Amino acid sequence: MKREHLSKIMRQAWQMVKKNGFTMAEALRVAWLNFKLRIKMMAGIVKFYFTKVDGTIREAYDTLKTELMPEMKGSERKPNPTLQVYFDTEKGEYRCFKVANLARIA
Repeated sequence: MKREHLSKIMRQAWQMVKKNGFTMAEALRVAWLNFKLRIKMMAGIVKFYFTKVDGTIREAYDTLKTELMPEMKGSERKPNPTLQVYFDTEKGEYRCFKVANLARIA
Protein backbone atom coordinates (compact mmCIF):
# COMPACT_ATOMS: atom_id res chain seq x y z
CA MET A 1 0.00 0.00 0.00
CA LYS A 2 1.50 3.28 -1.07
CA ARG A 3 1.05 6.57 0.70
CA GLU A 4 -0.57 8.10 -2.41
CA HIS A 5 -3.26 5.37 -2.33
CA LEU A 6 -4.09 6.13 1.30
CA SER A 7 -4.21 9.84 0.50
CA LYS A 8 -6.64 9.25 -2.37
CA ILE A 9 -8.87 7.08 -0.17
CA MET A 10 -8.99 9.76 2.54
CA ARG A 11 -9.76 12.53 -0.01
CA GLN A 12 -12.56 10.45 -1.47
CA ALA A 13 -13.96 9.76 2.02
CA TRP A 14 -13.90 13.45 2.97
CA GLN A 15 -15.65 14.29 -0.28
CA MET A 16 -18.47 11.85 0.60
CA VAL A 17 -18.75 13.36 4.08
CA LYS A 18 -19.07 16.88 2.67
CA LYS A 19 -21.23 16.23 -0.40
CA ASN A 20 -23.31 13.20 0.58
CA GLY A 21 -23.68 13.65 4.34
CA PHE A 22 -21.99 10.34 5.20
CA THR A 23 -20.43 9.77 8.59
CA MET A 24 -16.67 9.40 8.40
CA ALA A 25 -16.97 5.66 9.15
CA GLU A 26 -19.46 5.14 6.30
CA ALA A 27 -17.37 7.24 3.94
CA LEU A 28 -14.18 5.31 4.72
CA ARG A 29 -15.97 1.98 4.20
CA VAL A 30 -17.25 3.07 0.77
CA ALA A 31 -13.91 4.65 -0.20
CA TRP A 32 -12.05 1.42 0.65
CA LEU A 33 -14.67 -0.59 -1.25
CA ASN A 34 -14.14 1.63 -4.31
CA PHE A 35 -10.36 1.21 -4.04
CA LYS A 36 -10.67 -2.60 -3.85
CA LEU A 37 -13.12 -2.60 -6.78
CA ARG A 38 -10.72 -0.60 -8.97
CA ILE A 39 -7.87 -3.02 -8.23
CA LYS A 40 -10.05 -6.06 -9.03
CA MET A 41 -11.38 -4.47 -12.24
CA MET A 42 -7.82 -3.83 -13.44
CA ALA A 43 -7.16 -7.58 -13.10
CA GLY A 44 -10.31 -8.85 -14.85
CA ILE A 45 -14.10 -8.90 -14.92
CA VAL A 46 -15.78 -8.19 -11.58
CA LYS A 47 -19.39 -8.54 -10.43
CA PHE A 48 -20.53 -5.69 -8.20
CA TYR A 49 -23.68 -3.83 -7.16
CA PHE A 50 -24.43 -0.12 -6.97
CA THR A 51 -27.49 2.04 -6.39
CA LYS A 52 -28.69 3.86 -9.47
CA VAL A 53 -29.88 7.48 -9.29
CA ASP A 54 -33.53 6.30 -9.33
CA GLY A 55 -32.87 4.18 -6.21
CA THR A 56 -32.80 0.72 -7.79
CA ILE A 57 -29.88 -1.67 -7.32
CA ARG A 58 -27.93 -2.59 -10.45
CA GLU A 59 -25.83 -5.72 -10.82
CA ALA A 60 -22.83 -5.13 -13.08
CA TYR A 61 -20.14 -7.29 -14.70
CA ASP A 62 -17.41 -4.87 -15.62
CA THR A 63 -13.69 -4.39 -16.11
CA LEU A 64 -10.85 -1.90 -16.43
CA LYS A 65 -8.39 -4.46 -17.84
CA THR A 66 -6.97 -2.97 -21.03
CA GLU A 67 -6.88 -6.32 -22.88
CA LEU A 68 -10.67 -6.68 -22.42
CA MET A 69 -11.63 -3.13 -23.44
CA PRO A 70 -11.77 -1.51 -26.88
CA GLU A 71 -9.53 1.45 -27.67
CA MET A 72 -10.67 4.73 -26.18
CA LYS A 73 -11.26 7.45 -28.69
CA GLY A 74 -10.21 11.01 -27.87
CA SER A 75 -11.70 11.95 -24.54
CA GLU A 76 -12.04 15.69 -24.17
CA ARG A 77 -13.81 15.47 -20.82
CA LYS A 78 -12.21 16.56 -17.58
CA PRO A 79 -11.99 13.66 -15.06
CA ASN A 80 -14.69 13.71 -12.38
CA PRO A 81 -13.50 12.32 -9.01
CA THR A 82 -17.09 11.59 -7.90
CA LEU A 83 -17.62 9.09 -10.75
CA GLN A 84 -16.09 5.70 -11.48
CA VAL A 85 -15.87 4.96 -15.20
CA TYR A 86 -15.81 1.31 -16.27
CA PHE A 87 -16.32 -0.88 -19.33
CA ASP A 88 -19.62 -2.78 -19.19
CA THR A 89 -18.89 -6.25 -20.59
CA GLU A 90 -22.60 -7.05 -21.05
CA LYS A 91 -23.47 -3.90 -23.04
CA GLY A 92 -20.04 -3.50 -24.65
CA GLU A 93 -19.78 0.20 -23.77
CA TYR A 94 -18.24 2.55 -21.26
CA ARG A 95 -20.44 3.52 -18.31
CA CYS A 96 -20.08 5.18 -14.92
CA PHE A 97 -21.58 5.31 -11.44
CA LYS A 98 -21.27 7.64 -8.48
CA VAL A 99 -18.58 6.34 -6.12
CA ALA A 100 -20.83 7.11 -3.13
CA ASN A 101 -23.44 4.67 -4.50
CA LEU A 102 -21.28 1.53 -4.53
CA ALA A 103 -23.12 -1.12 -2.50
CA ARG A 104 -20.92 -4.22 -2.56
CA ILE A 105 -18.53 -6.42 -4.54
CA ALA A 106 -19.63 -10.00 -5.18
